Parts: sequence; structure tokens; C-alpha cells
Amino acid sequence: MKISIVIVTYNRIPALCELLESISRQTLKPYEIIIVNDAGESVVPVKALYPELPIAVINLEKNSGHVAARNAGVKEASGDCIMLCDDDDFFTPGHIEKMAKEIETADFVHSDAEIVSFEEKNGTRYPVSRKLFAYTADYEDMRVFSTYVPSGSMYRRFLHDEIGYFDADVHNYWDWDFYLRAAKDYRVKRVPCASVIYAFSDVGDNQSADLGAKRKQYLDRLSEKHGLGELPTKNFAVLLEEPEMKRREAKSEMVWDGEPVYSRLHRS
Repeated sequence: MKISIVIVTYNRIPALCELLESISRQTLKPYEIIIVNDAGESVVPVKALYPELPIAVINLEKNSGHVAARNAGVKEASGDCIMLCDDDDFFTPGHIEKMAKEIETADFVHSDAEIVSFEEKNGTRYPVSRKLFAYTADYEDMRVFSTYVPSGSMYRRFLHDEIGYFDADVHNYWDWDFYLRAAKDYRVKRVPCASVIYAFSDVGDNQSADLGAKRKQYLDRLSEKHGLGELPTKNFAVLLEEPEMKRREAKSEMVWDGEPVYSRLHRS
């Protein structure tokens, strides 16, 4: 099996290095790693730090946004399966091997995660708080509120030929949209292991924390596209505390030791 990892990045060099460090420690290595630089600072020095990894860099001439950039990456992917990851998240050891095993009986697999708040010191991020993010993924429940974490998820390359690429018109909700399109007709499986470390902050540019008017516009487009009806627009953290989401909480294996990832950028 040839696995292509697609990473979109924009001016997050230290975090990107931590992600690559976590990939370098995997028990199963990817066939290729495609880094799409969305018109940010050069990632050539980052590639040079990890010469043993099969990294290819796509440099976009202008900032195109995370959805268009991700599409550019997956269109270049030549592996049998594609794994996605945001540039500020990372994998625990064994994650890729576990997902490769699970996809043997599926077309699309996604794992649980730990939501982690970090603080950066001298170019390395240290965890301040961590919370298990593990929920049942029944299709009807996922139509109400998506708990799909795209980072670390893996799917068969042919899905793009069948259902198309990521939809920039729904912007923040490209992942929810892609999940619903795939789950409708293909074998989608949740893996009950929190082997992805998902960086989250309710300040700054984190998409999940943005509750502006534009986000509501994208949510309405998603709802119309899939016939989802009125969807909640409450803050992400608030929604997770509501009874309906508490009902969906699921057991999961927690595997992260809580230690920061010291990349070669840090060591240099």
C-alpha cells in the first residue's frame, strides 16, 4: 500500500517541523509527503532537516486558502491512499500503521484525537491542557454535528474520482461535507484510538473557534447542500457540553505520553 500524506502549511514552521518529526518516528513510513505551501515563508529549510522523508513541496504563488491548497495537494498525490494532516497537528507513534491496518476493510478511516492547547517556548510547543475527543460516528448523528477530525484520517484515492474534491464553497466545513459525501455510499470507519494530537485554541486563526457571520454563511451552504435543516452555531466547546453530545461520548484508547515533540529545528 502506498500512502500519500498531504499537508497544507502557511507560516507555521516550528509546528510543521514537529509534525514531520512525528512522521519520521512512525513504524510505517509514507510513500510520499506532499507539503502545499500556501504562499507562506519558504519550507525548503524544513525539507532539508528531514532528508530521509519523501517530501515534495508545492509552492502556490498566491494565498489560495486552505481548501484550494488541499485540493492542489491531493491532485498531485500518487499513492493508493491519502492521509490528511493540518500543519499544527501531529501523530503519535504507530498511527500510520494502525490506520493502514484499519483501511483494509474500509474505504475511509478516521481516528479519535486529543484536543490540546499549547504554549510555545523557544520554538517548541508544550501542552497546557488536553482533552479526549472521542464520539460515536453514526451517520445520522454526523448529519447533526460532525466529530470527524481530518488530521490523520486516511481514505482511498479513488474517492476523489467518485465524489470529487473538497468544496471551497463551504470553506470551514469542507471536512464535514467530504465526510457526508463519502459516508453516504462508501465504507467509513471510526478507529477508537486517540492517536492524533489536534492543536486547538479559541484565540487566533483557529477555524473551529471563529463564530463570525461568514462562518454562518458557509454553514447554511452546507445545510442546503445536504438537507441538514437548521444547524447549531454555538461555540465548539459549548456544543460539546450539551446533553446530545454527552450521549455520543465514546471510549477510546489514549496513547500519547504527553511529552512535547522536539523537532530537528529545535535541536538545531
